[in-house]
Amino acid sequence: MVNKKSRTANRVKKHARVRKNLAGTAARPRLAVFRSNNHMYAQIIDDEAGRTLAAASTLEKEIKEACEKTNNVDAAAQVGTAIAKKALDAGITTVVFDRGGFIYQGKVQALADAAREAGLDF
Repeated sequence: MVNKKSRTANRVKKHARVRKNLAGTAARPRLAVFRSNNHMYAQIIDDEAGRTLAAASTLEKEIKEACEKTNNVDAAAQVGTAIAKKALDAGITTVVFDRGGFIYQGKVQALADAAREAGLDF
């Protein structure tokens, strides 16, 4: 019988491979994305200092009210716009995109595109 690893275990393994090659600095922090079954989360992280500089998710009241559902592409785009706005307010213009082991399509891509349109460079 073949034992198959769970999707979560595979994603964590992919994320470890991706994180090996990228890190956020004070000059260019990391935009980390996490997608659960119900929500989207985005953080801008300075890995050198170990601090979160900005964060946005579909749990926030403004985003939750603006979207009909919290687990679709529209909600992801709202999170992307919100994280870009918070980053620009904090003086951050360029970031390194960390997809978190998720495939770059659908919600993850919508979040990235919305963040780019709102003014972040990556």
